[in-house]
Amino acid sequence: MKKMILSFFALSLLVATSACRETTEEKTEEATEEIGEDIENAAENTGDAIEEGVEETGEAIENGAEEVEEAADHAGDEMEEEMHEDDHDHDAH
Repeated sequence: MKKMILSFFALSLLVATSACRETTEEKTEEATEEIGEDIENAAENTGDAIEEGVEETGEAIENGAEEVEEAADHAGDEMEEEMHEDDHDHDAH
């Protein structure tokens, strides 16, 4: 009888240890999957932020180029006006 009780306890301990190990493995696997998903989401968000930054930079460059072009046109117009004024001043003398 003593051997039977001892065997029962040994078997119970083995089953309990086995069940805990499976639970730990499952939890580890789930945690690993969640970490993988978090990394994937972070990478996607980073990619989106970079893409948005590139778009904004492109727009800023386009706007800057337009402003430079407008300033150059304006400067050209002013030079032309001054040249005409100089011609009129010379004609008047």
